[in-house]
Amino acid sequence: MASRSLTPFQLTATLFVALLATCHAGSIAVYWGQNDGEASLAETCASGNYEFVILAFLPKFGKGQTPQLDLASHCDPSSGGCRGQSKDIKACQSRGVKVLLSIGGGDGSYGLSSPGDARQVALYLWNNYLGSASSSGPLGDVALDGIDFDIEQGSAKFWNDLATDLKNLGKNGGKTVLLSAAPQCPFPDEWDGGAISTGLFDYVWVQFYNNEECQFSAGQGAFMDAWKKWESVPAGKIFLGLPASKDAAGTGFVPAGELTSRVLPLIKGSPKYGGVMLWSKFYDDRTGYSSAIKSNV
Repeated sequence: MASRSLTPFQLTATLFVALLATCHAGSIAVYWGQNDGEASLAETCASGNYEFVILAFLPKFGKGQTPQLDLASHCDPSSGGCRGQSKDIKACQSRGVKVLLSIGGGDGSYGLSSPGDARQVALYLWNNYLGSASSSGPLGDVALDGIDFDIEQGSAKFWNDLATDLKNLGKNGGKTVLLSAAPQCPFPDEWDGGAISTGLFDYVWVQFYNNEECQFSAGQGAFMDAWKKWESVPAGKIFLGLPASKDAAGTGFVPAGELTSRVLPLIKGSPKYGGVMLWSKFYDDRTGYSSAIKSNV
């Protein structure tokens, strides 16, 4: 069959359409680990809906405490039960899904007392989660892709030191350690702001929920004012953080149809637009939110 060549105009138009489709194509990040009855890690990654899965949480660390992982009923870290997650984590990574460990959270006992304390926490994270841990590590012999800072309480000090130390450990170990943060949408964030200002963060998924002054329900003006402030931070990509159902947060849920028709068109033109972060896999399982929005993110 004879091939039909494109005219220069048709070629340009085709390339332009392809560029539009890809230049601001976003990803979906999801938090996993805090609820009974959510899909397994392997199932989560096999869905094909997510480019990032964030393990929630490491809620106890720093100030001389023995760090403690908490993945709810998925596994019991105190008995070594979470080492069985290593197979699923490797399955995720083999699919190209980035797996990060979130430190902090809304509840917990965490904080940093000094730059030296930050260094000790960084070494702990490197040795146990990032730098190809031994089979006796909390999650077995895995090398996670990075660390997520979900700092929501305590002191705002020394998180910049922790970020710097983690990046340096990665450089010295021949590995790229991804850093992400989950600040609240009021700008600047009370806890994560100092760390983000280091310019070391690859991804910032801003929580545009449980913050009535800047989430979309506050009005387009207030929402865009907050979004533009977050665009100004020295970070790689900015994500719109949302609850995956009405039950996932007190306020801030945006129905999938409204998100794709009214919200995403406002922000997808930003060169820093990265996509959407969802809290959490448990709620997404019940609503199918990620499947409903994926083709528009």
